[in-house]
Amino acid sequence: MRPSRKRRRMWIVVLAGLGLGSATALTLTAFQDNLVFFLAPSDIAAKSPGPDRAFRLGGLVEAGSLQRAQAADGRTEARFRVTDGPVTIPVSYVGVLPDLFREGQGVVTLGKLGPDGLFRASEVLARHDETYMPPEVADALKRSGHWDPAQGAAPPAASWNTLSPDTPAPGAQDRAENPREQRGG
Repeated sequence: MRPSRKRRRMWIVVLAGLGLGSATALTLTAFQDNLVFFLAPSDIAAKSPGPDRAFRLGGLVEAGSLQRAQAADGRTEARFRVTDGPVTIPVSYVGVLPDLFREGQGVVTLGKLGPDGLFRASEVLARHDETYMPPEVADALKRSGHWDPAQGAAPPAASWNTLSPDTPAPGAQDRAENPREQRGG
């Protein structure tokens, strides 16, 4: 007895759906293992990622925090702190820093957070020029309440090291007192 055409078609559709679902699940699992999330220092303070989880740490290099030393293998080790205003994370990087790396400027680092709270970076990415800020860093500064794009461009990066969440961004008071200048009229 042969199965009817409808029944055969139904089995083909079911098997194709199972195959597609399995392929999708395997693909998503592979991508999840390779995903690298961006976190600001405040995000890490709120919920620390797992010890073996690689992620991108972004913020501003705290002014006066850069120290260079010789690593055990003879390469240069750079230690600095990355901040988003309220929270600061110490970073260690063995290797040559990018030419555009500066204190008080935006930076994104890739690495893992150690149990001692030290972020061990395997890669350091610096901003393109003095006016560029990585989008992830800008978003983190907006979330922390240190920058409102509606009030104009971000203040100089060096000023972020002295801000607290209750302190308005430099120039925000002037813009609030002169709203006509904001609208261009």
